[in-house]
This record gives sequence, structure tokens and C-alpha cells, in this order.
Amino acid sequence: MTTEEKLKHFEESSIAKATSLASDMVGEHQKALDKIFSDHKQGKDRQVALQIRTETESIQRANNMELSKEQLKLKRLLTQHQNELKDKLFSEVIDKLDAYKKTDDYIALLKLQVEDILRIARGQEVHIYLDVDDAPLLDCLTSEKNISFMIAKSSFLGGTKAVIPSRRILIDHSFQTKLEEMKKEFTFNGGMIHE
Repeated sequence: MTTEEKLKHFEESSIAKATSLASDMVGEHQKALDKIFSDHKQGKDRQVALQIRTETESIQRANNMELSKEQLKLKRLLTQHQNELKDKLFSEVIDKLDAYKKTDDYIALLKLQVEDILRIARGQEVHIYLDVDDAPLLDCLTSEKNISFMIAKSSFLGGTKAVIPSRRILIDHSFQTKLEEMKKEFTFNGGMIHE
């Protein structure tokens, strides 16, 4: 082999080796860049996922707060409407009671209440009170028994009240007390069962 051939062979092998080394270096550099890109992409994906989750939770909280406000508002409206209906209903009941107080049945009821009061008193001193509006009925009630009645200073919508001083007992058969108890315990039942 001549010197020229040797030089040519040396040059070709050196160039091949340098090309191979350069190709390996470029490959390693490309792998490093790919890894950096992959890590960066994964980091950004995690960051985006976290941001989406945070925003979603924030929106859900805001929706829940808005829903709670609306539910509270509806509950207030419902309660207000129920109270209006309740007041209207009990106003009608009072009107019916006023009409009932003009009947003979009302006088019979008062007599029954007086008998009940006397039974409870068992011969002891008793003070029986009539509603101020029932003063015209006083003669009708006192004619049958020797009982003294007192007219209450304020109206209790009808019925009777009595006090047995010796036993410190108050007997309350007044319509006002009964209505207050009914109004306190009154509830609106709804749904298919109650329609």
C-alpha cells in the first residue's frame, strides 16, 4: 500500500470515526432535549390538571353557595306564604266562632263548661268568668243555678275561665287559648298523600 493510499485510508477512517462520534453526540443531545421536553410537558400537564381541579372545586363551591342562598330564599318565601295562609285560616275560624256564639249551641256549651268547672271545684269557692261579649247571656246562665259570674275585663273570644282560689287552680275553657294552642301546633302537610 502506498503512502497516498495509506493517507486516504487514514482520512476515510478518521472521517468515519468523527462522523460516528458526532452522530452519537447529536443522538445523546437529542435524547437529553427529549427528556427535558418530556419533563417540562409532564410538569405543565400536572399544573394544568391542578388548575382545572382547583377551578372546578371553586365553581362547585360557588354553585353550592348560590344553591344554598336560593334554597334559603325559597324557604323564607314558603314560610311567609304559609304564615299568611295560616293567619287567613284562623281569621276565618274566628269569624265562624263569632257566628257560632250567636247560636243556642253556644249557650249549651257554656252550660257544659260551667258544669265541668263546678265538678272540678267540688263545692269549693269558685270564680267563673265570662267573656266581655257574652255579658248579654249572663241572665240565661245564672237562672238555672245559683252561681255568680264575673265579666272579664278583656275579651278571650268566648268560652269560660274559672279560678278556684283555695286550690290555686285556673280552669281555661276560653276560645282564645284553644285557638292559640291550635295555631301553635298547626302545620301544613303537603304532597300526594294529603291532596
